[in-house]
Amino acid sequence: MAFESIDELARRLAESVPQGLRSVKDDLEKNFRSVLQSGLGKLDLVTREEFEVQEAVLARTRQKLEALEKRLESIEAAKAATKKKSKKATRRK
Repeated sequence: MAFESIDELARRLAESVPQGLRSVKDDLEKNFRSVLQSGLGKLDLVTREEFEVQEAVLARTRQKLEALEKRLESIEAAKAATKKKSKKATRRK
């Protein structure tokens, strides 16, 4: 999460504090920011760019897998057809 987003969220949280606690608003905002940064820092997050790169890698891998599956089906079909021809030839003898 971008620091601007954390700052914005901390500011909104501080603004949502009841009127009686507004005098400590700046301290609360700093504490909110610190807690948010610490909590989010512990999460195993990736950037949007890293996510998009991995998404593209996955899409290419899926395409290759689909092509290999089709190729395997073709080879298996050809092998099955060869076996049928072989069996027919053996029976004719």
